[in-house]
Amino acid sequence: MTGQLLIAGVGNIFLGDDGFGVEVSRRLAAVSLPDWVHVADYGIRGMHLAYDLADRYSSAILVDAVSRGGTPGTVYVIEPDRAGQDLGPGAEKEAQAGQAEPDGDPGQSADALAGSPLFDAHGMQPDVVLRMLAMLGAADRQVLVVGCEPARLNYGMGLSGPVAAAVDEAVRVVLDLVASAAAAKAHALVRSDPHAIVTKEWAHVPGHPR
Repeated sequence: MTGQLLIAGVGNIFLGDDGFGVEVSRRLAAVSLPDWVHVADYGIRGMHLAYDLADRYSSAILVDAVSRGGTPGTVYVIEPDRAGQDLGPGAEKEAQAGQAEPDGDPGQSADALAGSPLFDAHGMQPDVVLRMLAMLGAADRQVLVVGCEPARLNYGMGLSGPVAAAVDEAVRVVLDLVASAAAAKAHALVRSDPHAIVTKEWAHVPGHPR
């Protein structure tokens, strides 16, 4: 289904602020969106997310806690540097193994990915999903990350004060990105992609009493 946009909340709700993406996706699920936009909570199911994105979507917004050294609660919009991505030693071999030959076993791709060190069943990061997309032959998918600087990532449920306060701002940022994609579709202003996402620099630091 070309032209579909996936908004994916990712993270582990049992690791404090790592549940940020899950909470944002929960809020967005209650918002009326165009029929070509789909919201889902993927939690730590990185392989599931990569396969869905490769098979059903042309672009995605991943929402997650992102540590960049800023003030906790800062909301970022990040466009990953796909060209400069280093897959690490042996990645080229793994990528080749992850693509089944035309006359081979169709289950080989899944087996190769499941055995890859890039996949961790206990957690996932956006960069890992991007590497898995390359292994699946779907490196052309447009992906943005809406991230929030965490205050704590230790065991325990519930977001910290600064990160909880940033959820509404992250929802607004995602909706702005969806609106830009809709405008690009309506006016054919961005490339030939009917749902291309317009990116911009964005950093919001909510005020919090110390």
